[in-house]
Amino acid sequence: MPAQKFVDKHSLKILNMEPTGIPPNNSHQHLMNDDGDSVDTVVPPLTSNSTDPRSGAKRTNVESGITKRQILTVVVLCFVNLINYMDRYTIAGILTDIEDYFNLPDDKTGLLQTAFVVSYMIFAPLFGYLGDRHSRRAIMAAGVFLWSITTLLGSFMKDYHWFLLFRTLVGIGEASYSTIAPTIISDLFVQDIRSKMLALFYFAIPVGSGLGYIVGSETARMTGAWQNGLRVTPVLGMIAVVLILFVMTDPERGESEGKTHLSPTSWSRDVKLLLRNPSFMLSTAGFTCVSFVAGALAWWGPHFIYMGLKLQPGYENVTLSEVNLVFGGTTMVSGVIGVPLGSYLSRTLRRFSLRYDALICAVGLFVSAAFTAGVLLGAANWNHIVLYTVVFLAELAININWSIVSDMLLYVVTPTRRSTAEAFQILISHMFGDAGSPYLVGLISEALKRSLSVGTTVLVLTSAVSSTPEPSPEVQFHSLQYALFTTNFVEVLGGLFFLFTALYIVQDKENAERELAGQDNPGLPTHIYADDPALSQSVAELMS
Repeated sequence: MPAQKFVDKHSLKILNMEPTGIPPNNSHQHLMNDDGDSVDTVVPPLTSNSTDPRSGAKRTNVESGITKRQILTVVVLCFVNLINYMDRYTIAGILTDIEDYFNLPDDKTGLLQTAFVVSYMIFAPLFGYLGDRHSRRAIMAAGVFLWSITTLLGSFMKDYHWFLLFRTLVGIGEASYSTIAPTIISDLFVQDIRSKMLALFYFAIPVGSGLGYIVGSETARMTGAWQNGLRVTPVLGMIAVVLILFVMTDPERGESEGKTHLSPTSWSRDVKLLLRNPSFMLSTAGFTCVSFVAGALAWWGPHFIYMGLKLQPGYENVTLSEVNLVFGGTTMVSGVIGVPLGSYLSRTLRRFSLRYDALICAVGLFVSAAFTAGVLLGAANWNHIVLYTVVFLAELAININWSIVSDMLLYVVTPTRRSTAEAFQILISHMFGDAGSPYLVGLISEALKRSLSVGTTVLVLTSAVSSTPEPSPEVQFHSLQYALFTTNFVEVLGGLFFLFTALYIVQDKENAERELAGQDNPGLPTHIYADDPALSQSVAELMS
């Protein structure tokens, strides 16, 4: 009979596989002859990134270098994220034209963004569930195709309610992409390389948002029709669909961690474990505050600055198109600097403690709150250079958060539930964040207009005309100013959430690593030959 491989008792003890309850064998007989038939046992290293060819473990990208295919995948994801946010904020660049075309008050104007975000957040959990279990390439391609078509069709609508409907459908398409793209990056890269790639990916958010203002307003100005401003991103979206289908790589889940045979748990268990993850929940609460502020300021910021400048002598001839151009450029530059700066600070300070990731986010929000208050107080008094400088600093401080928040999510959540976690974070952050903030600010502004106009109406010698007089420019400015002060309170609240996140993040990362290694699942196969299909059994089954 040919000799068989065996692992001695000492090795079994190390691997936590030593059988229990079996009487010791005191015989001195040799089970195998000391001849050429014996086979030396080689116990492969237990780390997944071993370079020993006998281990059978995959080499990670940290050791083998970044491949051309990985680079192309990141480029495609960044391109889609760029046009995603271009499309989202193109409408903000032509907001006044849309208000005039449909004759909208502030609350209905804010509802355009709220409807988009509501559909976006409702469908995010569905795409998160699908993204953890099915082809991410197919889901993303279908989603980008959907929002491209609905954006294009919406530009031809002449009724406000139809336009609102197609704006809602755009949110469904964008939800498919945003929940999945970061998880692909997490499955391609680990550690510092992952942080750098996420910084590049989220770099596209402020840059795309800024381009949205510029493309929307400038296209409308050059063509003389605001509808044409909405017809640029659909063309780019169709190009993105082709790139997703034929260029992008969809790696196996957990590939970067060397875990390619992971099976997803049930959706209910995923959600239950996420709810028990303090770092994930607190950072999601902090990111919800970021979304609230970003949504309100991106939607109303240019309009507010325009009204403030118009109240100052020497700025009577300023146009909203000019404000959109400068505001968009400022947003782009703040993103170009802020996102990489946040990633750099994270990678540098993380060497001392993982808690610095959450602390950087907290400080960023506190600083942004101070500069945002300065913008709100000085819009009608400062010259445009000082005003846009303070706007730049407020946006720079909030842009520090983008890549760090995503990185925290990825290292406190295991690979098989990361799409679900992304979807859950999108749902919460938009439900209580930018889904309602543009509409809420518009609603408060409209209420304040009526309140602040009372004194003016009385002074106008109450005429017999029953129609309500148009609020003065000063009343319109101050009503929106007071409404936007809600963002300051929310930013401070978000900073506090991130401070609490710092208390739990180290332990939660260790919990995720233990679960990935199988230490929290003793019933699953964890022995050294678990990857062999013929031996893919639990320790108890092997011993029997």
